[in-house]
Amino acid sequence: MSERVPLYEWSLEDAVRNNERDLWRESYKENCDCARAIERAINENYHDNVLHDCVKPIIERYGFDRVNFVLANTVQQKKEDERFSEDNKKWARSIHIPRDEVRWHFTVESHPGLTNLFINDARKEWQSLGLFDHTHCIDETDGQIDYTGKVVVIKPTELKDEYKTPKGQLFYAESGNGCRPNSIGTKVYGFHPDNGDKGYYRRYDIIGALRDEYLPDWAKENLAKFGNTEEQSDAESPAEDGGMTIGGM
Repeated sequence: MSERVPLYEWSLEDAVRNNERDLWRESYKENCDCARAIERAINENYHDNVLHDCVKPIIERYGFDRVNFVLANTVQQKKEDERFSEDNKKWARSIHIPRDEVRWHFTVESHPGLTNLFINDARKEWQSLGLFDHTHCIDETDGQIDYTGKVVVIKPTELKDEYKTPKGQLFYAESGNGCRPNSIGTKVYGFHPDNGDKGYYRRYDIIGALRDEYLPDWAKENLAKFGNTEEQSDAESPAEDGGMTIGGM
């Protein structure tokens, strides 16, 4: 399968300000294409009052992040429609969708009851990944935890679908200004315990520090194996975007 178009999570205004309008446009077009594909899938797979399984091919084509983005946008745009469940409305509110005027263009316009069923199936696929979330992390108030020397949990949206696994989410934070709360810099340097790959994430790419009781035995062994490496420089230049990031692997 060809490489997917990256999901652009920010507004058109942000894109213009950051000279990323082309990235926004390509993602917007793919969002619209995804919404139309969902409509076709629902239309083609609803028979005898049953919506047959049609979620997996859509996720395979567009990826979890875009499918979740388009479905959450749909529910947010139709939040007064009682045919969407309260649970799905709550889920949709948890996903940030920029307030661009054109977001209506990638709203799924199938029957709301059928769209709600499709969302149920899509969320089951997501939950089957068994990913870590904030409930597995140390309780943190206003980002006050220093991540240095801790295993942190990376947000799933920062990882390609093939790395959206509990193993792929774990990252050992070694250094970087982003380890420290309220620092100007945001980079957190370290490595993935599952394979030793080094690089950095931004502090805002991290859900939190994993609680000790959830740290797998394999990770403890690999931390000792991969941990004896030279520490990354803690300096961050004003051009902070330079260097290697392993966000998305």
